[in-house]
Amino acid sequence: MSSEVFRAIGIDPGSRVTGIGVVEARGQSLHYIHGECVRVETGSLGSRLVSIHQRIQEVIGRFQPASGAIEKVFVSANPQSALVLGQARGSALLALAQSGLEVNEYSALEIKRAITGTGRAGKEQVQHMVRVLLGMDRKPPQDAADALACAICHLHHAEVRQRQAAAGAGVSAEDAGDLQR
Repeated sequence: MSSEVFRAIGIDPGSRVTGIGVVEARGQSLHYIHGECVRVETGSLGSRLVSIHQRIQEVIGRFQPASGAIEKVFVSANPQSALVLGQARGSALLALAQSGLEVNEYSALEIKRAITGTGRAGKEQVQHMVRVLLGMDRKPPQDAADALACAICHLHHAEVRQRQAAAGAGVSAEDAGDLQR
């Protein structure tokens, strides 16, 4: 049985509220490490972007994830909103990259599918499944749940990539975990 431990940070970017979630995979089980909502509803756009960047770097420094995942920008009907969201996402991407983390991007559809089995799940269903998958005693706040879901999605994808690499190399998935340490 593999005892590999892999920690990932997930980011749900937003110009007013950014979700941050840290999840750890220990073998086949997932564990909640940290989740929060960074609220930067006042101030100039520049100061809000700095706050997002700094808080993500603080969380990375404290919890030491091995890689990061971020939700791709959803193209909305309002171009101005999409532009501001893209700037918040850029601030988050910079924080991940400056920390030396591998950055992976997932669409909302991919994240929902990984968590609930369907890409059409609602926000409450995602919150519920995050709570269940991580064994939490209550639902996390919506933006934190989305960030935790992003991290879980990444951990699932990383596990699949590891198994595919092991199959291609003719090694068992368990031995592949040992090789990556």
